[in-house]
Amino acid sequence: MKRVLNVGGNSKAIPLPPQYAEFEHLLLDIDPRGSPDIVCDARKLSTLDAGQFDGVYCSHNLEHYYRHDVQKVLSGFLHVLKDGGFAHIRVPDIYEVMRTTIERGLDIDDTLYHSPAGPIMVLDVLYGYSVEIERSGQEFFAHKTGFTQKSLLNALQKAGFSRIYSVVGNLEINALAFKGTPDQTTLTLFGIPHD
Repeated sequence: MKRVLNVGGNSKAIPLPPQYAEFEHLLLDIDPRGSPDIVCDARKLSTLDAGQFDGVYCSHNLEHYYRHDVQKVLSGFLHVLKDGGFAHIRVPDIYEVMRTTIERGLDIDDTLYHSPAGPIMVLDVLYGYSVEIERSGQEFFAHKTGFTQKSLLNALQKAGFSRIYSVVGNLEINALAFKGTPDQTTLTLFGIPHD
C-alpha cells in the first residue's frame, strides 16, 4: 500500500482529497491536540527515516514558516519521499488575494470569503486565521510568508524537485512536485496529461 505523510494537517478528521483513498494516511503535526501519528515541526523532517513515503500532502501549512525556513521544509519533503514520490502543496494565492481585494474595494478587515470555520477576512489570509490564533494562543497558527504561483514554483525548483505541475483557482495555488521521474499512475490519478 502506498503511504502519504499529511504535513500540518491538524487532525485525521479533516479528510484528504479523493486521490488518497488508497493510501495509508500518516499525520504529522507540531500540535499534539489533533492526535497526529508523528508530533514534529516540519522544519525537522530530516530527522525522520529517509525515503519512506510515496507522497507528502501539505495543505495550507507552508505559509506558516518564515521565508528562510521554507527551503528546510521542502528539503524535508524530499528527504522523506521515495524516488518518484511527490509533494502535493496547497497555499493561498497572494497575487489573487491582492487582486481580488483591490478589485472589490475591500479593507484588510473586510470579509474576503466564508468558510466552514466562519468569515475569513483579508487579514486572515495574509497573517493567519485570527480567531484560531487568539483562541489557541499558539504562534504556529500565524502566517509568516506568502506565495504567488511564480514564487512557489521557484522555491520548489530551488529545493530540487525535478518536475512540477501547478494550477491556480479559488484564491489558492495547487502544486504537485516530483522527486525524480513521475510514474504514469500518479499522473493519471491527478488528471495530469502524460508526456
